[in-house]
Amino acid sequence: MFTTIIIFIIILSILVFAHELGHFVTAKKFGLMPKEFGFGFPPRLGGAYKNQDGKWRWKWGGGPVRGATSTIYSLNWLPLGGFVNIGEEDENVGDDPKHFKNQKPWKRGVILTAGVFMNLVLAAIFFAVGFMVGLPQTLDDIGAGARVEDQNIQIMQVLPDSPAAKAGLKIGDIIFSVAGREFKTHGQLSEFTAAQSGQNLEYIIKRGEDTLNLTITPEPISLNSDIPGIGVSVAETGLVSYSWYRAIWEGIKTTVFLSWYIIAAFAALLKNLFMGQGAAADIAGPIGIAVITGQVAQLGFVYILQFAAILSINLAIINYFPFPALDGGRVLFLIIEKLRGRPVPERIENILHNVGFTLLMLLVLLVTFRDVFKLIK
Repeated sequence: MFTTIIIFIIILSILVFAHELGHFVTAKKFGLMPKEFGFGFPPRLGGAYKNQDGKWRWKWGGGPVRGATSTIYSLNWLPLGGFVNIGEEDENVGDDPKHFKNQKPWKRGVILTAGVFMNLVLAAIFFAVGFMVGLPQTLDDIGAGARVEDQNIQIMQVLPDSPAAKAGLKIGDIIFSVAGREFKTHGQLSEFTAAQSGQNLEYIIKRGEDTLNLTITPEPISLNSDIPGIGVSVAETGLVSYSWYRAIWEGIKTTVFLSWYIIAAFAALLKNLFMGQGAAADIAGPIGIAVITGQVAQLGFVYILQFAAILSINLAIINYFPFPALDGGRVLFLIIEKLRGRPVPERIENILHNVGFTLLMLLVLLVTFRDVFKLIK
């Protein structure tokens, strides 16, 4: 449990720090001077800054830093990623040319979007590193020059109330052998199973580091079909690796494709919610993600790398939703400002962002409560 928590904190910290680093670097490139860039969340442990003589100084503790002529680079007590203060919440900024609020809308939009872009870049880096050492994936559509190791037949879906479900098979399980026979393709496995209707077959299953011996009896699964089976959907999987230069391209391509699939999944989810059909997908909060992290960690480093990449893409997409308090919501206000020719009154925008933040926190609490209830159950 302790190891799971540590791995979860490390993954979350890397993703959040990369996001904030994107905002910070872009702001600096545009000539702005962010007030503070910190590792971890406040309260501040201490920070380095330049004074009026151009010399670096260190100040312990929080509070205002007098005489600072540069960004304060701080260490903070809560080790969860990082943060950057670019002055979004400042009032009465005057005509300071280096202040965020005095920049053109497109510049502010680029700075706000940079965090999302950085998460996508990080995902591509994770995938690229994974493809250099060998990343688990299905073998249906692998790129040219791929090297495949540890090829398996892996369960992708388990039908409810099927022989497989009753025997306790789970998604991700590897079918090592059936009745003492090993199979290279899912076609061979399906053909063999279909010929064993009513027979008690011994399945040797690999689940992480564990090996399970299960007895399962194939039977007709569908009322419209007499073909026997155990009620699983399987795929041929393996550890796929490439040369370093090809791995970089595969990392970028995988990030683009997965981003599109995740956006489509979110769109379908929102559509179902608005049409009153409920959420078909399972939504996890911080506790749920921590539990998944623990499960992934048992599989090995490359699985953690793959999970972190997917989580980074999800963070990028969610953060760019046009909802108040999120980066996408702030960009939406910039678009409105551009169309109107003047900004939305600051008081109204702040109220909407505060309301949006409150609703998001309530949603996190609701999902967290559900995660805890599922764990207890």
